[in-house]
Amino acid sequence: NRRTASQSPRSGWLTKIFFENLSGAGKAIAVLTSGGDAQGMNAAVRAVVRMGLYVGAKVYFIHEGYQGMVDGGENIEEASWESVSSMLQVGGTVIGSARCKEFRSHEGRLKAALNLVQQGITNLCVIGGDGSLTGANLFREEWSGLLAELVEQGSIEADAVSKYSALHIVGMVGSIDNDFCGTDMTIGTDSALHRIIEVVDAIMTTAQSHQRTFVLEVMGRHCGYLALVSALACGADWVLIPEMPPEDGWEDKMCQKLSANRAGMKRLNILIVAEGAIDRSNRPITTDYIKDLVVKCLGFDTRVTILGHVQRGGTPSAFDRILASRMGVEAVLALLETTANTPACVVSLCGNQSVRLPLMECVQMTQEVQRAMDGKRFEEAVKLRGSNFNVAVLNVGAPAAGMNAAVRSAVRVGISEGHKMFAVSDGFEGFYKGQIREIKWADVGGWTGQGGSLLGTKRTLPAKHVDKIAEQMREHNINALLIVGGFEAFLSLLELLTARGKYDEFCVPMVMVPATVSNNVPGSDLSIGADTALNAITATCDRIKQSASGTKRRVFIIETMGGYCGYLASVGGLAAGADAAYIFEEPFDIKDLQANVEHLTEKMKTSIQRGLVLRNENCNENYTTDFIYQLYSEEGRGVFDSRKNVLGHMQQGGAPSPFDRNFGTKISAKAMQWVTKKLVETFRHGKVHDSCCLLGMRRRALVFQPVVQLKGETDFVHRIPKEQWWLKLRPLMKILAKYKTSYDVSDSGQLEHVVRNRPKESDASVAM
Repeated sequence: NRRTASQSPRSGWLTKIFFENLSGAGKAIAVLTSGGDAQGMNAAVRAVVRMGLYVGAKVYFIHEGYQGMVDGGENIEEASWESVSSMLQVGGTVIGSARCKEFRSHEGRLKAALNLVQQGITNLCVIGGDGSLTGANLFREEWSGLLAELVEQGSIEADAVSKYSALHIVGMVGSIDNDFCGTDMTIGTDSALHRIIEVVDAIMTTAQSHQRTFVLEVMGRHCGYLALVSALACGADWVLIPEMPPEDGWEDKMCQKLSANRAGMKRLNILIVAEGAIDRSNRPITTDYIKDLVVKCLGFDTRVTILGHVQRGGTPSAFDRILASRMGVEAVLALLETTANTPACVVSLCGNQSVRLPLMECVQMTQEVQRAMDGKRFEEAVKLRGSNFNVAVLNVGAPAAGMNAAVRSAVRVGISEGHKMFAVSDGFEGFYKGQIREIKWADVGGWTGQGGSLLGTKRTLPAKHVDKIAEQMREHNINALLIVGGFEAFLSLLELLTARGKYDEFCVPMVMVPATVSNNVPGSDLSIGADTALNAITATCDRIKQSASGTKRRVFIIETMGGYCGYLASVGGLAAGADAAYIFEEPFDIKDLQANVEHLTEKMKTSIQRGLVLRNENCNENYTTDFIYQLYSEEGRGVFDSRKNVLGHMQQGGAPSPFDRNFGTKISAKAMQWVTKKLVETFRHGKVHDSCCLLGMRRRALVFQPVVQLKGETDFVHRIPKEQWWLKLRPLMKILAKYKTSYDVSDSGQLEHVVRNRPKESDASVAM
């Protein structure tokens, strides 16, 4: 685009470092995938290739992992911009992956070094697990010795030693198990959770029909992440993972739990077992053992399902595409900035940020987990892996997938902590009308996988009815409020805060959990429901692009939701491989539109057959979806034709993604723990006037923030935060679409130590 973000009146969000400053001229970067495949690896490869080419470096594929590096020849292929087209949505790894015994030997690494030197490659981007990354680091440490040996053999010239003196390594972890210390999520984990939840949701319908018990085995030989999170996401009755073997006598407790659930009119039971589940004596706990136990003790009709490699298959989720794209770009930046003394690093995710950590520190901590488990120090292993009042819960605003998971979590955590929980139907409209009922543990069973809002939600704000709401709070003796919702929920808290001066009933702990597909709530980088909406957008874009396969060149204009917030259009565009995304936060004019059409026309003439353009619904009142469609149709005449699609409310519907189920469960549980803490303080010290907060994800941690503090960060006219972190991702979308644009590296990842204390997930630093 002709106009950079720094010129925009609404997006002065960073200091730019321009294209020519990001020079990779003379550098050669090779990318390989090694070990087991994982969905999202292709997105990472694509990002490395395009970012590398963008900065002027030569980029090479190494096919078949380390085996291809050892064999050389056609396995090391120079990559072009077009060679990574149409791979964003493909699962697995299109450049191949293989475990290589030969690379583990000195002779094998000597062959690999020769093959790299012959191509002038001294920068490696390795996508794999801890074994692959450990091998890469050993290769790096031996590099100078290998070159000297090659000179002695006469395989390379003596000047090659100084010319290619250092090998630089950057790693990205591709593993569905999420078993690598130092990162919150590995590439492929979220997609694997999608596969698991799809299967569980399908199984639950047949299990309920026949009153069956299902025992599901998921992957995870040494890590129980998939089992634990999928159990949270589907509301399983029991879960067994390697890091936390059950206490002796667990069989009786499990059977009692299953029996009690059936007695409570529950027609099905779901038990999830990690493939590496063990007991306290390190004996394996198998699905067949559990099935026989349930049949023998309870007589329940029981079935076993082993998911196996289906968890590795299928298209990557929106989360994995975005994660892999961000990591791939960060990996190239790390290679550009590395020196001979820079240790090999791995690009990781911490909270909502990409960070660089020393590769071997992460590997050593990952191995320490296994040593702790082997030594039966299970509490240590868990630590190494990574925390009587009346409380009313209500949903406010538009429905968002994951709201029900958040409500379920709040209710059950609240009951566990001794509170009486009340459910308010239809938001504040139902509140002032008295639609309030006590909600019990069993009432929220099966809510996790349900889309929409089972409580009912309205956009009604409380200001006009504060007297009646105060009366209802007094009548039901409500001691705290937990609100799950979007921007209306934020406005509601501000109105209730104002009402404290007149009504003591509102001088109670009040906390909001953000839930909206628009992701426009101030104080939180992420909102419940946004990930599900992104997956809906991404899947639809994939299908739309596929519909044009084999036809003449075509450009699709897609309108997304979001109000004035361009999150869905921008991040959805990054996940779907869009050529442009028009949003309110980054103003554009007819010259920008024309430049985009010309850019796409040139690409259409030379390579691609399909183009994708996203438009946020309120990006511009004059440049409507119809206008942009007609402009592209006219200007592309003779080169491509155009089609348009308004996605509408399909972005709000459907079952919540695993991420939204998990995020809603965790953030709501944390909110309830805060409520309990504040209630204890209130009980001791009387009414409180400083406990009206929003719990949000800020950079790396969940943080409680007083809503009054967030007023200054909010554009109330357009219902968006004044500063939005995802705007920094927009240049990535443009770079990966072959635009020469500016890209900020002012907060590019710096090497950190994995043992460094992370920001505390508490409100200790916030004055409530």
